[in-house]
Formats: sequence, C-alpha cells, structure tokens
Amino acid sequence: ARLRSFQRLAAHFVDIADFLLVYIEEAHPSDGWVSSDAAYKIPKHQCLQDRLRAAQLMREGAPDCPLAVDTMDNASSAAYGAYFERLYIIQEEKVMYQGGRGPEGYKISELRSWLDQYKTRLQSPSTVVIQV
Repeated sequence: ARLRSFQRLAAHFVDIADFLLVYIEEAHPSDGWVSSDAAYKIPKHQCLQDRLRAAQLMREGAPDCPLAVDTMDNASSAAYGAYFERLYIIQEEKVMYQGGRGPEGYKISELRSWLDQYKTRLQSPSTVVIQV
C-alpha cells in the first residue's frame, strides 16, 4: 500500500521532482525477526545477488520509479538513517525534508505537503526589488 502511494505521488509530481527508491537491508527477513504482516518471505541477504533479487519485488510494486540497491555494508541506510524505511527530499545535495523512521514515521502526506508548497513557489511570479 505504501509503495503504491509513493508511486502515485511520484506520478503526480513528475514535472518538478525526480524520484528514486533505494532498497536497503530487509527489515523482517523470513529467517530472522519475522513480521506477522510481511507481504513477502525474503531471507536475510547473504550477498548482493540476494539483495538484487529481493529488490525486484519492490520494482514490481513501483515499476515506473528508478530503483537503486544499497551496498552489502548498508552504506546508504547508515548515511541516511533509513532503517526500516524513510522519505527524503534532497535538493542540490542538501537534505530539504527528512521524514520520520518507518513504519510509524513514514508519512506520504508530509512529503506531498512539502512538494505542494514547493510547486506553488515555483509557479509564483518572482518579486523583483529595485532600489532607487
């Protein structure tokens, strides 16, 4: 459900933003801390090929979004504090929005609000100040 909401958001704001999904370490591997509501049975990744195969399930949920896969040392997850899931807006190499950690802090509505405000600013005529 969250992935579909993300894909709808990406489609809505395609004119002002590029979207990227980053598949990180599996939060609830089937051979580890299993979640009772897990949609898939994915074992802990032993190698990058395992992670790439698991990432294809994410691709199926959002086929129109580019997908990257974190390294086996979880560099992206560590750098962004993304474990389990997290939403970010990065503009000119600066974090402009950092959502809370998922699943509780994963709020598409906050991301949509930020993007709506940004789009409004882009569409507003600039004010020019002339000193005399």
